[in-house]
Amino acid sequence: MKKNIVIGTRGSILALAQAELVKNMLSEKFSNINFEIKKIVTSGDKDLKSNWENSDVSLKSFFTKEIEHELLNGDIDIAVHSMKDMPAVSPKGLICGAIPDREDARDVLVTKGDFLVTLPKGAKVGTSSLRRAMNLKAVRPDFEIKHLRGNIHTRLNKLETEDYDAIVLAAAGLKRVGLTDKISEYLNGEVFPPAPAQGVLYIQCRENDEEVKNILKTIHNEDIAKIVEIEREFSKIFDGGCHTPMGCYSQIDGDKIKFTAVYSDEGKQIKAVIEDSLEKGKEIAHMAADEIKSKITKGKVQ
Repeated sequence: MKKNIVIGTRGSILALAQAELVKNMLSEKFSNINFEIKKIVTSGDKDLKSNWENSDVSLKSFFTKEIEHELLNGDIDIAVHSMKDMPAVSPKGLICGAIPDREDARDVLVTKGDFLVTLPKGAKVGTSSLRRAMNLKAVRPDFEIKHLRGNIHTRLNKLETEDYDAIVLAAAGLKRVGLTDKISEYLNGEVFPPAPAQGVLYIQCRENDEEVKNILKTIHNEDIAKIVEIEREFSKIFDGGCHTPMGCYSQIDGDKIKFTAVYSDEGKQIKAVIEDSLEKGKEIAHMAADEIKSKITKGKVQ
């Protein structure tokens, strides 16, 4: 049995917190193995230029390519990624070894004291996500959406020091880095559907590393894996990337799923809600997409 297992991750505060979470989960189950974390610089860490409404290049793989290279070369044994950064297909020789428990999937509002309904008319709200911008505009058309990039701490600092009344972030990120107290308001996932697979981690390993695969099985959550499969299928149908205005929110009740999906077409928010058996898997995503496409077509005919 291996005595030492190296976990590869980006070096951002959030990425390191996520890797630490995985390390702790595994250390609790395998006290005889030493798990260590290795920081790896990715293209996404070097290329800080904006992809706000002006790029045909998907950001998928920006934050994964170099880490996957080290995994294939055997320099690390496990890679921890945010699921939403992952391309639909892994490089040959690599697989998803585990999808652990999901953190809160919702988006949150961070303000200087206001709530969504009490923010002043024409309030300046920071986000670089078209999905978030469209969700906000659907509820508060008066908002002025201002471009905002950077890591969690950079964005929080900009709220305090620059001309923003509020910013929108993922609940999962704030919770994982211990900044839950910064959250002013949790945004209802049915009204503000988050990015597909938001709050989910993707633990990657080599396909032929049976020992590591068996270790990772101990932290895998199959129910979350089924939900993620549906959400990522919906993303794939609409070519979902960071600059695609679409989102979805899954709620589970026993063996049933309530799947709320949104796509913005020509500035209009089109929504579908599917309630059905979780076992239908990807079919749920296609049912939602078909309903949205039908609504878009009808709107154009009229």
